[in-house]
Amino acid sequence: MMANQEPRTVLFISSAYKGMPMIEEVKNLGLYVLLLTEDQYRDEAWSHDSIDEIFFTPDLAQYQAVINTVAYCCRGRSIDYIVPLDEFEVEIVAMLREHLRLPGMGVTATRQFRDKLTMRETAQDAGLRVPDFVHIKNYDRLRDYMTAIPAPWVLKPRSEAGAMGIEKIYDSERVWRALDELGDKQTYYLLERFVRGDVFHVDSIVLDGQVLFVSVQQYGAPPMAVYQGGGIFTSRLIPRKSSDASKLRKMNEQVITALGMVNGVAHTEFIKAHENDEFYFLESAARVGGAHIAELIEFSTGISLWREWGRMIVAELRDQLYRLPTTKEQYGGLMMTLAKQEYPDMSAYDDSEIVWRANEPYHAGLIIVADTYQRVESVLTDYTRRFMDDFSTSAPPMGSQRT
Repeated sequence: MMANQEPRTVLFISSAYKGMPMIEEVKNLGLYVLLLTEDQYRDEAWSHDSIDEIFFTPDLAQYQAVINTVAYCCRGRSIDYIVPLDEFEVEIVAMLREHLRLPGMGVTATRQFRDKLTMRETAQDAGLRVPDFVHIKNYDRLRDYMTAIPAPWVLKPRSEAGAMGIEKIYDSERVWRALDELGDKQTYYLLERFVRGDVFHVDSIVLDGQVLFVSVQQYGAPPMAVYQGGGIFTSRLIPRKSSDASKLRKMNEQVITALGMVNGVAHTEFIKAHENDEFYFLESAARVGGAHIAELIEFSTGISLWREWGRMIVAELRDQLYRLPTTKEQYGGLMMTLAKQEYPDMSAYDDSEIVWRANEPYHAGLIIVADTYQRVESVLTDYTRRFMDDFSTSAPPMGSQRT
């Protein structure tokens, strides 16, 4: 594209209702906005004032149908950029970019952030610690692995999001039975040593291969435990000058460099093992973190990952310089749970630090912000106990619960 040439159209693709701040920002900056989503999200509260045209399809997982649909749209529109708003569109968007010769990460680059096996191998080659793992491919290697690495293990799909599809396994017999159940899908899985520890997530804005903005958070219970067993999902920003924050910022930069991100946002997870207090890389995604993590970071730092991602794309298309806004350095905490009530009454939670409340049926949640980490942790501890009594329930894992 010629310098300063005005791009006409950005196409957003999503299999979830999310990303409206990014869509609104791109529209406010003067671009023409298209959205392709699934039929089941037809009645969601999309900001139609910020979307020039919206298209629906039965299933975004039907890649050839999606390619055909977008190619058909191109006949009457000059699409300049395509953006995935959810994890499960990262792959198809990469295919569309290559097929339509558009800017952004292609299939090979995207695989580093979608395939848990690929990202582990890449991170390990770059000198990062990863839990001992083996690809489900050769049975002799698998037997050697299970002999050398004591159970428990986790059987992980290579391309799902967050904790989806993960099974914790305590003996080799269950591994073999699980592989029988998977049949020809076995090679799409890996087996990994289960590491007991505290899970952290590092959320970044990356420009020209350099981490421009970073925020370091720690989950309460590990997401896999909450996803599979219920309870309260919590996360909080950790002290910025702590040793853990320093180590994680450095490891995050190593991950971003190793996986090859040039421009965009990343949500990367690490675990601090109880056995040795060492950090291990778990996974990274080229997207904004889910479960209201973006709101937590925005209220605590003043940086909206969604809006800044949109501003970066517009700057790239216009061949302009992107500048990160001024940040603030407060501390924040997030808590969410499935609720017994369709519309939980949270009026008894009235501390002045509350800046956001969930507005979703059968969910209770809030975000608190304070000047100190200690105050956030105190409120989270108190509220977690009260949430368990007042609201918390559980349900079978659902595909929408992604971090």
